[in-house]
Amino acid sequence: MAKIYDDVFYGNQIIDRADAKISISSSAVLYGLSVYTVFPVQILEKEYFGFRLKDHYDRLINSARIIGIDVEGTDFSYKQFISSVSNLVKSNKPEVAIFVRASIHVDAELAGTKSRGLSSVLSMFVYEAESILPETARVKTSVWRRIPDYCIPSRAKVNGAYVNSVLAKQDAISSGYDDCIFLDNNGHVCELSAANIFLVRDGVLITPTSSSDILEGINRRTILETAEAVLGLTVEVRTVDLTELYIADELFACGTSAYVTPIVEVDGRVVGDGSVGLMTKKLQEAHKSCFLPGSNCLTKLL
Repeated sequence: MAKIYDDVFYGNQIIDRADAKISISSSAVLYGLSVYTVFPVQILEKEYFGFRLKDHYDRLINSARIIGIDVEGTDFSYKQFISSVSNLVKSNKPEVAIFVRASIHVDAELAGTKSRGLSSVLSMFVYEAESILPETARVKTSVWRRIPDYCIPSRAKVNGAYVNSVLAKQDAISSGYDDCIFLDNNGHVCELSAANIFLVRDGVLITPTSSSDILEGINRRTILETAEAVLGLTVEVRTVDLTELYIADELFACGTSAYVTPIVEVDGRVVGDGSVGLMTKKLQEAHKSCFLPGSNCLTKLL
């Protein structure tokens, strides 16, 4: 398990992780009424740099807005966010790459099933950046379907909604696989339990559309932008059938905690020739370059 650092941000201050407490009668605990985002922080030339911080801030705030958590008039400005991230990282003094998990929790107590007019608190903690998947992954189609956007919005990272992912991934692990493939209610491919998915067929890079009940991943966006603008690849964003995965030349997952991970087996079927494909390798290297000095994806922490 990844190391969690001792200093955390909670209630507009840096405190010890053991002192960061939220009531068992809060909406965050009772109903999972929290939203979050996770982003990497790299160490380059003894300085700390965050990956696509504005995108992650926007996703955090937009997730709150979608769910109906009041954030207007709070201290959740982007300027304050950057300052808080900077103070937190420098307080912990990590010597390796880390992830920062930032959450907005509704901490009102016994408020019932509502979200408006309730108090909330911003929290952040830091842990070592370890992948949630092995170097190459084996996956199976989940017996659980992805929660549709009309039930719990897929483009919002809602803590309570991740019970869906827990059920699906645990089923996959218990069945001897590394992760799952979610399908939507129409039987189309969505994503893994906590990562987006791409496939390659006949030289074309394909990924499910945002209307397929997926999280609009920031790393997914990075891959799409890099594939077209940097590598000049042909890209299709569309609905994807499960059987397309069975005959794909290449498959890979991408996400903050999944990086770019080749998928070599789906439902007991070997993907391509079972090795990591050429396009996947190119996109892995291109993705890594986004974390190198001079990348416009990086923001230097204050």
